[in-house]
Amino acid sequence: MNDYRKMWEELGLDLNTHDAVLETVGKMYQETFLSQKQRPKSMEYFDFVVKEIHGLRIKELLDAKKEGKKIIGTFCVFVPEEIILALNSISIGLCAGAELGSDASEEYIPRNTCSLIKSAFEFKLLKVCPYIESTDMIVGENTCDGKKKAYESYKNIVNNMYVMDIPQMKMKAGYQLLKSEYLRFTKALEELTGKKLTVENLKKSIKIVNNKREALDRLNKLRSNKNNLISGLDSLLINQIYFYDDPERFTKAVNELCDEIEKNKTQSLTNNKARILLSGCPMAIPNWKIPNIIETSGAIIVGEEMCTGERGIRNLVSTNAETTDKLIDNIVDRYMKINCSVFTPNENRLEDIKEMVKKYNADGVIHYALQFCQPYSHEAISYRKKLEEENIPFLNIETDYSQEDTGQIKTRIEAFIERIKD
Repeated sequence: MNDYRKMWEELGLDLNTHDAVLETVGKMYQETFLSQKQRPKSMEYFDFVVKEIHGLRIKELLDAKKEGKKIIGTFCVFVPEEIILALNSISIGLCAGAELGSDASEEYIPRNTCSLIKSAFEFKLLKVCPYIESTDMIVGENTCDGKKKAYESYKNIVNNMYVMDIPQMKMKAGYQLLKSEYLRFTKALEELTGKKLTVENLKKSIKIVNNKREALDRLNKLRSNKNNLISGLDSLLINQIYFYDDPERFTKAVNELCDEIEKNKTQSLTNNKARILLSGCPMAIPNWKIPNIIETSGAIIVGEEMCTGERGIRNLVSTNAETTDKLIDNIVDRYMKINCSVFTPNENRLEDIKEMVKKYNADGVIHYALQFCQPYSHEAISYRKKLEEENIPFLNIETDYSQEDTGQIKTRIEAFIERIKD
């Protein structure tokens, strides 16, 4: 990794703090992922991606910038990658899944803000994220109220902030709002890149992103089998890498993994373990606390109803259109099917959970909510009652990025797993 120090220094990173972060994450990765038994050999590619996530991938982005491409940082699955790719740009996820032990963010946002938002500030303020420093535009989105207000402060610490409005209700006006925002976003990208959105380049990018979603859907279907050859931890990792890696290379790697799993259907990691559907807030790298506890407590995660999971990749964008306006209509149609907790009412998300329990033969649902995340915490209460009425066991875990509550959470999860096994 020493080969990248000059690159990191030129990006303005605090090398000492950055070194400490990489060392901590590397140790976590070793203990959480590389200690697993019976991992598919094809996971070696994803191990390599993590190893080089601040190295080779950043070099690729900087080389792309030299060739005229733009780097667009995003925090949410509602930002359409199809439009970004079509306009000669690269989409990169900026969400961070770690706390850095600093109160620097509290100069800009309240203390009782969720860890996902806090970490975005800390990674910028402490100068440890080369992705943030590589961007030509950072796109925020008005999903929850916490993000909405935080972006007002975030624009004071970055100089390339763009905020996109997101509807809160799935009605005609909501579709119209999202389309107007995607058109406004297209115009901003055209001005940034000097490129023009065309039917040809948009159809091409739609196909690239659809292929990526289809590869993950193929992997998810394999996990529904009784003989499951991939852990929930590895599946989550792949969904996290989805937001960082080159899309076509990523798609190829996921399909190769699926090929390997299909050839080894007689092997299994399940071994009568409880099958868990994990639901709730997204989990960004290196937020592996809850999945690790689950899978070291006698259970296996067989599906994720979250943005770093099936919710983020459900549904494809149709290319059945011959104008950019109609293609953007198709993009809007697909993204409005994302059942994020910011929508009200949001019974569709509950139906997704029920469907996934059945599809993945799950024995129970563990719902994960970040502390101070009002949308997911509210839904956890009503969903628990409705799911338990249908004899679907449900456990809600509310936590943050710290490790202080690990013991307590492990006790609760172990008790839940014992209950659903009986």
